[in-house]
Amino acid sequence: MDKVLDADVVVVGGGPAGINAALAAGRQGARTVLVERYGFLGGMSTIALVYPWMTFHTMEGKQVIAGIAQEIVNRLVSLNASPGHVRDTCGFVRTVTPYHPDLYKLVALEMLREAGVKVIAHSFMNEAVMEGDRIAAVRLATKSGKLELRARTFVDATGDADLAYFAGAPVLKGRESDGKTQPMTMKFRMKGVDLKAVKQYMIDHPDEFYRKTPVDELPELPLTAVQGFYKHWKEANLPINRDQVLFFTGPDEDEVVVNMVRVQGYDGTDVEQLTEAEEQGRKQVVMIAEFMKRSLPGFERASVTQVGTQIGVRETRRIDGQYALSMDDVTQGRRFEDVIARSGYPIDIHDPSGKNVTAAWIHGDGAYDIPYRSLLPKRIDNLLVAGRCISTTHEALATTRLTPSAMATGQAAGTAAAMAALEGTSPQALDVKRLQEVLKRNGAILE
Repeated sequence: MDKVLDADVVVVGGGPAGINAALAAGRQGARTVLVERYGFLGGMSTIALVYPWMTFHTMEGKQVIAGIAQEIVNRLVSLNASPGHVRDTCGFVRTVTPYHPDLYKLVALEMLREAGVKVIAHSFMNEAVMEGDRIAAVRLATKSGKLELRARTFVDATGDADLAYFAGAPVLKGRESDGKTQPMTMKFRMKGVDLKAVKQYMIDHPDEFYRKTPVDELPELPLTAVQGFYKHWKEANLPINRDQVLFFTGPDEDEVVVNMVRVQGYDGTDVEQLTEAEEQGRKQVVMIAEFMKRSLPGFERASVTQVGTQIGVRETRRIDGQYALSMDDVTQGRRFEDVIARSGYPIDIHDPSGKNVTAAWIHGDGAYDIPYRSLLPKRIDNLLVAGRCISTTHEALATTRLTPSAMATGQAAGTAAAMAALEGTSPQALDVKRLQEVLKRNGAILE
């Protein structure tokens, strides 16, 4: 081995879940290393233009995600890189949180440096070194040779459960009936959009937009999201298996991020299939952008300014953990004694093979609990999982995969990993009540 580094906690994956996990672990006093395969942090939020963050609140407007995630928002607001939490003008959720992705990259690095976290970028984790049921180390492939990171506890924040998979933990993929996963999306930005014209068209033609669009409030609200243009999309008759236009405004006043590409039937953990999906996604970007410029009011002078560095992935592997959060848990707003995070985002399943999006809403107070057990894989003693690949059913993953939820589970996983490492115990043996006390002391909302 070319080089070996020792730490208390190693976090693999520098997306929103991994950033928050590493921050939490570093702030607990653990020697923490964060590994990222790209040359910058942010995961799907920066790599794939997944924007804006949805959502920190319930449909009634109660904030249920805070802690480190809210600190990041506050930092961005102070830099004029985010307006904070604003109304979702397509009405699917109560609030969205726009942000400037390149400033998010810098804010994350600054906060990690302040917490004493060592960041290793341009490094691909490709092996777990096992000692019985424990991970002794992870090995990285890098331009400067092989690098081995040894630690007491590890956090898998890869989104694809890569570390759990390499370590031999049981994993699941897709829906139970056929293993198919939610489609991938190649997001892209367009500038030169006349958003005043878009808003006026929505006010004049409310029936052509999503039924929950707050049309009566639009004259007074800043436009943040648009879902609809059903007539225009149907008339275009493009060979893309979706049923509507969807885009989000910002960060600039004439800019939108388009979420319309739908690449179905590919496995995001198979490199050959993923390569094909990337090509298909970029072809769809060209078709959709041409349609929007040709057919949508306000887009006559628009142009594509950025396409995702990689295709956006909604679903791949997830762990088969100690508890699988279910659709019923979500829709009933279920509470758990071992809660480590909450979320107010509804079930949002992009059909793996059809055109539609299936939504299911949260009852009770509008939020559900995510239990600590959903962060714990089977078989591996010193591993926690955060973000998109925690233990859920296919249906429940359609809410826990969203960025603020990933941030919240990241903070919980990083906190638990540090506590276990510093106390010389396993994450499974950790006192959950103490973990909850630390999380609440650091701003997490658990009630």
